[in-house]
Amino acid sequence: MSQTDVLVDAEEEHGSVLRCRGIWRWVVIGLTLAGVAITISQVFYWNPFGSGMLRNTFLYFVLACFLPIVFLAFPMRPAQHDRVPWYDALIAAVALAVPAWFGLNAENIINEGWDYGGPTTALVASFVLWAVVLEALRRTAGLVVTLIAGAFSVYPLFASQMPLDFLTGIQFDLEGTARMHAMGVDSILGLPLQTAAGILVGFLLFGVVLQSVGGGAFFHDLAQSMLGTRRGGSAKVAVVSSASMGMMSGSAVSNVLTTGPLTIPAMKRSGFSGEYAAGVEATASSGGSITPPIMGTAAFLMVSFVGVPYSEIALAAAIPALLYYIGIFTQVDAYSARRGLRGLKRSELPRFFTTLLHGWPYVTALAALTFLLVVYRREAQAPFIIAAALLVYTMLRPTDRLGPRGVADVVFKAGRTIGEILGIIAGVGLIIGGLSMTGVSLSLARELVSAVGGSVVLILIAGAVTSFVLGMGMTVSAVYVLLAIVMAPALVTLGIDPIAAHLFVIYWATVSYITPPVALASFAAAGIAGTKPMKTSLTAMRLGMVKYVIPFCFAANPALVAQGTASEIAVTLVFAIVGVFVMACAFEGYAIGLERHLHPVTRIIGVPAGALILAPELTSSLIGLAVVVVLAAVTKVLPPRDGTPRKEADAPDAEPNPADAVTAP
Repeated sequence: MSQTDVLVDAEEEHGSVLRCRGIWRWVVIGLTLAGVAITISQVFYWNPFGSGMLRNTFLYFVLACFLPIVFLAFPMRPAQHDRVPWYDALIAAVALAVPAWFGLNAENIINEGWDYGGPTTALVASFVLWAVVLEALRRTAGLVVTLIAGAFSVYPLFASQMPLDFLTGIQFDLEGTARMHAMGVDSILGLPLQTAAGILVGFLLFGVVLQSVGGGAFFHDLAQSMLGTRRGGSAKVAVVSSASMGMMSGSAVSNVLTTGPLTIPAMKRSGFSGEYAAGVEATASSGGSITPPIMGTAAFLMVSFVGVPYSEIALAAAIPALLYYIGIFTQVDAYSARRGLRGLKRSELPRFFTTLLHGWPYVTALAALTFLLVVYRREAQAPFIIAAALLVYTMLRPTDRLGPRGVADVVFKAGRTIGEILGIIAGVGLIIGGLSMTGVSLSLARELVSAVGGSVVLILIAGAVTSFVLGMGMTVSAVYVLLAIVMAPALVTLGIDPIAAHLFVIYWATVSYITPPVALASFAAAGIAGTKPMKTSLTAMRLGMVKYVIPFCFAANPALVAQGTASEIAVTLVFAIVGVFVMACAFEGYAIGLERHLHPVTRIIGVPAGALILAPELTSSLIGLAVVVVLAAVTKVLPPRDGTPRKEADAPDAEPNPADAVTAP
C-alpha cells in the first residue's frame, strides 16, 4: 500500500462535502436528524406514538436513516467527489426504502416466521438488502473486508460440503440464506448492529459535537500550556493532543491526518528528526481507540459479546491505555534529553489557567460523561445528554456562538460519521450470520483449543498473529467481530479473564496501524513528514513497544484490566509503571532521573529486566526490580558517557509553569 492510497482518506471528508451540496446536503441532515430522533426515543423510552418499537423495528429504521448516507457521501469510485450521480441517488433511495419496509413489517417477520418462509416480496427485499449492505461495506471499509464478509455470507450454501470437519455445518439454499441474513437475528441485525444502534450512535454524536465546538483545539492548547516549555515539549504536546483527538474519533488514520499537519512540523522545527516526529504522531494517534472514556467502535461491540456494561469495559481499558502513553511519553523525554532538545518559549504558548478557564465546558463534559457512565450507568443515554448540553452552551455563550449554519455542519458531519460506522457494522454482521446459521461458530473455539493442545502460551501467540494479520486488511471492528466468535471464546476456555481476552484481540488488531508492512497510521504520518514509510514505521514500533507487550501481561494478570481487589490492582499498577518506565529508558538509551546515557550492555539487560517487572508473578517482578537497582547503581558510579547533559535543557526563558506539579519531567 502506497502513501497515496493511505492519504486518499485525507480528502474523503472534503469530498463528501463537495458531493453533498445543495439538496443532498439537506437530505443527509434530515436523515441524520431522523435517525438520532429514533435512537433517542428508543434509549430514553419516550415512545411518542404510544407504544415502544420492537427491537428489529428499531434496527431497520436506524438502517433506513443512516445507510442511504453512505451512498450519498461515499462515492462508488474514489474520483467521484464532485457530485452525487443518479445511480448513487437511486441506490440511496433503495437503501432507505427496503429497511423501512422491513421495519413496517417487523411484527409480521416475527409472528409469521418470514426468516424461514414468507411472501415473495420479503424474499426479493432480502436479496436487495444483502447486496446493498455489501456495497455499503465496500465503500466504507474497502474491497478486502467486503470480499471476506461476502465469502462468509455465502458460506451457508456450501457448509455441508467443506473438507474439514470443524468447518462442516448446516447447509442452506440461496433463498433461505438471504432470508436469514436480512430477517434473522444473528446476521445484519445481529449483536454488532444492536450495540451500534443502541449505544454507539450516541457516542459517535458526542465525539463529533465535542470536536466541532472546539474540544480538539482546547485539548491541544491545554497540552501546550502544560508541557510546551519542558524538554522536547513539542513532541509531548503531540502525544497528549493526539491521544485526546484519537479518544474522540477512534480512528488512527483520520487522527493522524487531522492533528499531524500541526504537530509534525512543530516537532521538526524543535529539532526532532522527520522519522521520529512522524513516529510519535502515528503511535500516539493509534492509541486513541483503546483510551477511555470514548474509545473506538470495537470497545462498544464488547458490550454485547462480553455481556457487561460499557463503563466496566472503559474502566478495564484505563490501565493498559495509561501504560501505553507512559511508555511513549517516557521515550520522548529520554530522546529529548539525549539530544539536548529544548522546550518551547513560554511567550509562544498559551497560559495554563487561562486555557483551563476558557475550556471549562469541555472538561466538564468529559467529567459529566464519566460520572453518568460510572455512577448512574446510563451508557446509552449519557452521550446524548452531554452532547445536547454542549450544543446548547455553544449556541448561547456570549462570544463565538454556534449559529444555525454551524449546527447544520455538526449534524452533517455526525451523519457522515455514523453512516460510515453503521455501514461497516451492518456488513460485518454478515460474518456472524454465516457462522451462526450453520452452527460452525460453536465448534471453532473448541477445535482451536484442541489444536494448540490446551496451551495458553500457544493460543495467545496464535491470537496475536491472527489479529495482526487480519488487522492489515480489515478494520479493527471487523477483526474484533470475527475473532470475538472464534478466538476470544478459546482464550476464555483456557482460563483467561473474558474482558482480558476480548481486549487482547482489540489490542493486537490495532498493532497493524504502526507495524509494517501495512502500517496505515505510520504511512499517513510519513506522507505528512516527507519521510520513508518503512523507516517511520520502525520508529513507531519502538515508540509503541508497550502495545506489543502489555496484552500478554493483562492476559496473564487480569489485575491490569481492573479485575481483582483494590490492593491487587494498585500493586500491579505500580510494578507495571516501573516496568514500562525502565523498558522505555532502555529503548532510548538514556536514564531519566540519573540524567545519563546508558551503556549498550545496560540497555540490553534493561529491556528484559523491565519485562520481568511487568510479569504477572511477584517473584519475577522483584527479581527484575533488583536487576534494575543494580543497573542504576552501576550507571551512577561509571563516568558519564559522551554527550550526557549535566542538567535538563529547558527553554532559556521558560517561566514557572503552574502545571509542572502534575506533569512528568
